[in-house]
Amino acid sequence: MENTDKILPSTETSRRDFIKTAAAAGAAVATTQIFKTPVYGQNQAPSPGRVIGANDRIVVGFVGVGGQGMAHVRSQKENMAATNVVLAAVADVSKTRVKEAKAYIGGDCQGFADYRRLLDRKDIDAIVCSTVDHWHTPVCVDSMNAGKHIYVEKPMTRYLGEAFEIYDTVRSTKKILQVGSQGCSDAKWHKAAELIQSGKIGKAVLGQGSYMRNNPKGEWNYDIKSWATSEDIDWQGWLGKQIKVRPEFNADHYFRWRKYYPYCAGLLGDLFPHKLHPYMLATGNPEFPSRVCSLGTRKVETDKAGGNPPRDVPENVQILAEVPSGYTLMVCSSTVNETGTQEMIRGHKASLYMGGNRIELKPEKAFSEEVDPLDITGIKPGESVAVHEANWFDCIRSGKEPNAGIDLAVKVQTVISLAEISDRMSIMCLFDPKTRKVTTGDGRAVKVPTYGTLPLS
Repeated sequence: MENTDKILPSTETSRRDFIKTAAAAGAAVATTQIFKTPVYGQNQAPSPGRVIGANDRIVVGFVGVGGQGMAHVRSQKENMAATNVVLAAVADVSKTRVKEAKAYIGGDCQGFADYRRLLDRKDIDAIVCSTVDHWHTPVCVDSMNAGKHIYVEKPMTRYLGEAFEIYDTVRSTKKILQVGSQGCSDAKWHKAAELIQSGKIGKAVLGQGSYMRNNPKGEWNYDIKSWATSEDIDWQGWLGKQIKVRPEFNADHYFRWRKYYPYCAGLLGDLFPHKLHPYMLATGNPEFPSRVCSLGTRKVETDKAGGNPPRDVPENVQILAEVPSGYTLMVCSSTVNETGTQEMIRGHKASLYMGGNRIELKPEKAFSEEVDPLDITGIKPGESVAVHEANWFDCIRSGKEPNAGIDLAVKVQTVISLAEISDRMSIMCLFDPKTRKVTTGDGRAVKVPTYGTLPLS
């Protein structure tokens, strides 16, 4: 991949009824004009793929069948009658994982070491990508160019330039992309968008939320399996051409990649998307950030307690992100303290308290005669991978924008990427969506990081 400055040019009931009903709960997100940029990989004209009718069965392939990939395999197999899908093929750089996934799916499921061979199958309509983060962009872009719809786990991608490659490919291929931030299919965030857009809280001022954990021996130190050897895993294929510093086979990196900057942004990539997507969706009109700052620390050093290799990424991170309308997001995440903040959206006239299947609207004292309080309970469904997948399938058939579609996802990824830049470079990042340029507060251009441009990248 070339330098980013070249990438960023200037310009409830039965299960079936439950899933169908819940997946239908959604609010459209606004589209912002973005100019064309080069796409990753293929130069040939995109394949149109099969036209899928409202009642047609969708044939699905899976790229990456580790922990999260198998979660999608299990979910879709359990719900395949309700969603009218068939699980056809899997691809993974691990022979063991391909074998286990094929055995679980059964039938004539086909397995591949190279995901591109899976994409050659013309009968496959849609791909679920659950790879390490640095493979999200090539898998997404290649899949859409091959005529496939795509569900990609969060974060949408690793670096900012790649986010716009995916965006432009969605626009050119007209394929349906869903990012795996399943909170976006929780109906309460769509209800919040309705309340905010109808003026119930006045102008939105501040959204605040958190995703907190406390692992005494270090988050993401997953068990290393005995089958994980260089004979089983295509290590060079796992690294890809993207990774510039190329270690020898390392099972710790393979299983615990979220700890290491070349493959992931840590908390910013893993947990923050679960908060940023719904809090931006809840405005009813998601915007690109205009300013982002972030602070990450790694002072507890929990890896030492577990006798594990030290991580690159922070244990504790905060983001402040402002959008042009004045709405600000204040989100924090930690692996060293599990006490979260109050989940809420503050407005000039009232605030929304978000929790479980409930939204409580409380007027500000100065507007208590103007704004009526509300206590909305029984909101369904809540966070569910199955519901989020069903929303994707429904949108493939209808052509509608899914709950975590590209227009929301590219804005969220911009926040995530700017936050990483801010923390690692100790700067405030300003962003112009028309030019896709990042600057500092005094107007200096920022060379946006990509693979190999920062230490540990």
